[in-house]
Order: sequence, then C-alpha cells, then structure tokens
Amino acid sequence: MEKEEFLKFLTSIQGIGKAKAEAIYNSGYDSIEKLKKAKIEDLTNIKGINEELAKKIKEKVGTEEEEKKEEKKEIKEETKEEKPKKMIPRIKPKLDERIKDALEKRRIRKEKEPEFLRQEWFRYKRLEECWRRPKGLHSKMRKGLKYRPARVKIGYRGPKLARNLHPSGFEEVLVYRVEDLNNINPEKQAVRIGGTVGVRKRIEIVKRADELGIRVLNRGEL
Repeated sequence: MEKEEFLKFLTSIQGIGKAKAEAIYNSGYDSIEKLKKAKIEDLTNIKGINEELAKKIKEKVGTEEEEKKEEKKEIKEETKEEKPKKMIPRIKPKLDERIKDALEKRRIRKEKEPEFLRQEWFRYKRLEECWRRPKGLHSKMRKGLKYRPARVKIGYRGPKLARNLHPSGFEEVLVYRVEDLNNINPEKQAVRIGGTVGVRKRIEIVKRADELGIRVLNRGEL
C-alpha cells in the first residue's frame, strides 16, 4: 500500500487527522499488517494517540482484514461458478458407408429444398405459413405455374437408406419408462423421452441411459 493510500485509510478513522496520521506513519507503522501486530500500549506511545483512539485503530484494522478476506472468498466463488462444465462427448452410431453417404446426400438436398408455404399465406392473416395442399378449380398453385410457390412433391424425398433417421444417423425410439431402455440397441438406436413424462422420471431415464451408453436426443438441461 502506498503512503497516500495508507494516510487516507488512517484519516478515515474518527479522531485522526492528517497530523496524527503522519505521526503514526513516521513511527514505523506504515502498513495495515504492522498496525495489526502492534499492541495498544505501543500505539499510545505515539504523540496524540490515547488509549481510546488506539482501540479504534485496532478495530478498524480488524474490520479491514475481514472485508479483504470476504472479498477474496467472493472472488473465489465467482471463479468457481464461471468454470465451464465438462463437455460430455456425444455418442455416435456405428454406420456403414452406404448409410453415411445417404445421410450426406439428404443433408445437401435439404439445404437446396424450397420452403413450402400454404396457398395465399401472404394475403390473409388468419392463414398460417404451414403447408396445406392447394385446392380450387382455378388455383394457379395447384396447376403448378412457375410464378407460384413450390408444391410438395415426391421428387423432394430423401434417399431410402436415410429415411426416418435422425441427422446423427440414429434410429429414434420414443420412451416413457426406465424399463423401455432395456430393448434399445445403443449402436443403432437413440431414445427420445415422451413429452408427458415428468421431471423426476426424466432424470431417472437419463441416468439409466448414461449407464447403458444410450444417447438421449432431448436430454435438455436437467
């Protein structure tokens, strides 16, 4: 601690001005650590410092040390909280080259696939953007005219080997109980916990799945 900071600390104590702070500093007590080690009798030997003022100095030094310790504890707790969680590596399926190639082709096709919008979706607020088959005798979209949005056709379908597979390559299986995990093949199948399952049972399913080496697709933050 520098001289100016130390003198400022001393003058913050009631009853000590600049002159008394200088006297304490010149007597060899130029840090909080030295004041903490000093006895009340030693401080009363300094000019202008009586017993009552010496007790105040000792109390102030003690509270200052406690505040510093609390600050250090808070900083340590904050750093502990900020530590990143260990990343759990995702379980990957054992796939042959044909399925891997089919998944890659499906991914590329999906990127080029147009957005399928409902007929007249832009005209009426009550209509949602989700797909509906166009109807109507004079419908330009049903007729497939070029200036109308794309329609869902069989040609947009993905490769047969990748059909009904999760993007990771796993076959999805819906589970509702811990017992449902016993029939799962971890090498080819992954589980998705049903939406009606409660939190307690979800935790049990995830814990059991980790023990069996089964991937949970909707693990979430539990």
